[in-house]
Amino acid sequence: MSQSAVRVHEELRADILGGRCEPGSRLREEEIAERFGLSRTPVREALRRLEADGLVTVTPHRGAEVVRWRDDDIAELVELRALLEGHAARRAAIGGGVDLVALTDLCTRMEAQAAKGADAADGVDEITRLNMELHRAVHRAAGKLLPDLLVRLIDVPVVRRTFHTYSEAELRRSNAAHRELVEALAAGDGDWAAAVMQAHIRAAGATLRSLRDADPAPGTHLDAGQTGDGGR
Repeated sequence: MSQSAVRVHEELRADILGGRCEPGSRLREEEIAERFGLSRTPVREALRRLEADGLVTVTPHRGAEVVRWRDDDIAELVELRALLEGHAARRAAIGGGVDLVALTDLCTRMEAQAAKGADAADGVDEITRLNMELHRAVHRAAGKLLPDLLVRLIDVPVVRRTFHTYSEAELRRSNAAHRELVEALAAGDGDWAAAVMQAHIRAAGATLRSLRDADPAPGTHLDAGQTGDGGR
């Protein structure tokens, strides 16, 4: 992509992942071109890249639309993450290449942020960032292929916005799971690490289902990425 297209892609991607562009919203080429002071050519390049990222759909004569997440989409996402991240945790434990000091530090920083009160948007965003860093460290320790496979599953709005819906109890559960995961990795026990990771993600899926069942209008605020622990 051209440098102009890269800039448009990065900013629009951040808007989508941050919930500023809601699912189903239209991304109009002319408006984006005006916003960035560019022609439509780099805008089209950026939109095609966003489509490849799985964040938008581009339809001839209709333009681009931010992807909507249906219940069955999210169920599949949780199932795939449980399988692949469980596998990643097992390989990371057996391989022994994970930086345990760094992971322990991330756990401590997430707990400290939660203790300060994670209800503020900036606090939740920081927990999200630290959480993503922890999971990606496990992915990298698992081998060369898994990071690229998993990035499409965790870099989506329904994962990025998870912590915005968690209660204090659910946040404590998530942090406790991270601590146990580090223990399993330190012990070099692949089965334990995989079991912790899978239970961690499936518990998040259960939280998500309860939130959506309680929502009187499915497809509203939860579709904007307000979900359970997809990323934790």
